[in-house]
Amino acid sequence: MILKSLYQRVLINPVKKGADELFIVSGYATSAMAFHHMEEIQKSECKIRVHLLVGMCSTDGLSLSNHRGFQKIMGESHPQWFQCSYIYDTPPVHSKLYIWRRGGSFFESFIGSANYTQTAFSNRQGEIMAPIRDIEVLGYFEELEKRSVYCNHNEIDTMVRIYNDQYYYKRHVHEEHVFDVDEKSDNSKDESVTVSLLSSKGEVQRAGGLNWGQRESRNRNEAYLQLSPDVYRSDFFPEKGVHFTVVTDDSKTFICTRAQKNEYGAAIETPHNNALLGEYFRNRLGMANGAFITRSDLEDYGRTDVKFYKFDDENYYMDFSK
Repeated sequence: MILKSLYQRVLINPVKKGADELFIVSGYATSAMAFHHMEEIQKSECKIRVHLLVGMCSTDGLSLSNHRGFQKIMGESHPQWFQCSYIYDTPPVHSKLYIWRRGGSFFESFIGSANYTQTAFSNRQGEIMAPIRDIEVLGYFEELEKRSVYCNHNEIDTMVRIYNDQYYYKRHVHEEHVFDVDEKSDNSKDESVTVSLLSSKGEVQRAGGLNWGQRESRNRNEAYLQLSPDVYRSDFFPEKGVHFTVVTDDSKTFICTRAQKNEYGAAIETPHNNALLGEYFRNRLGMANGAFITRSDLEDYGRTDVKFYKFDDENYYMDFSK
């Protein structure tokens, strides 16, 4: 029975023992967890294939941010090493099962209560896992896989309900699939912070913030969002090193994390590619890639800040609408 260090013992240690393929059945899962796990495995220079089945989609659907996050991981950041599928018919599957193979053969597996989320595999929530030696678990995965569809299937939204985040996380059933900030209920605005795109001097930083890459030998699109002390010292965003998913008011999705400023993490960046945020904001401002951003550019657009809404510790919404 495993009660502590679940992440290390279930998801990392088997890699160190030579396992090279992981099959996951999880009732619920988050794209932030998948990205975090894949990034850590990649840093070890091990070639591990991960196959994820999300089990409760046929009845509970999926949030837009996690859906697009899974698609991005499978299609862009880790296309050779990560596959994600959704159970699309009934009955839904609430199991939590982690099966490792080595060289094509069963190696070890774990079963228990932990969903494939950072919350479940952290110290913030009590979970239990246990090793299981029954080789038939691979057959169980294969049978479930027949009832699943890849997250990037052309007709995925006709097979699995994809909900706007505010409805999914507030457990409101809604028919629309397009995120509209005007539809946000008052309750969904309870947890929010405003992040200025200007420095304390009232200007866009010359070689930081949105202009972080404006230096020699750097990608000029590289950017980060600087957090004020009252925000980075709060628990609004996850702690430094934890990944989280951000969906924007124009329906873009980013996997983000906090960085800089010792243990606090006083900036938000996109760890896979630090230029993603800079490209995004320059596009919203109608500017060329790599262009230097000034306060006047932001004012001409219509605002000098962004507003974040928190759905849970792994899922956020960023509003940069005019």
